[in-house]
Amino acid sequence: MIVHIVMFKFNETNKQAHIDKATQMLSDLAHSVPTLNSIEIGKDFSNQERSMDLVITTTFDTQEALNAYAIHPAHLKVVEFIKATTEYSKVVDYER
Repeated sequence: MIVHIVMFKFNETNKQAHIDKATQMLSDLAHSVPTLNSIEIGKDFSNQERSMDLVITTTFDTQEALNAYAIHPAHLKVVEFIKATTEYSKVVDYER
């Protein structure tokens, strides 16, 4: 099984609204992307200086399934929104 984790740091402008919209868009991927086995979405509540604002943990059967997710039109729409509203993101992919 492949685990794909991404953490996002959002811009300060309309931050909470953008986090909420991104959360909904990401949640909708569970119904749109057939290769996506599961998605867990977490919003940070600690607000520490080193905190990220949002994290997703997704699972896939294979690396090929992750690659298919990466280019799926529904995912690309989310990526476009998130790139426009975040400062940066960090990712970790590993095999479990």
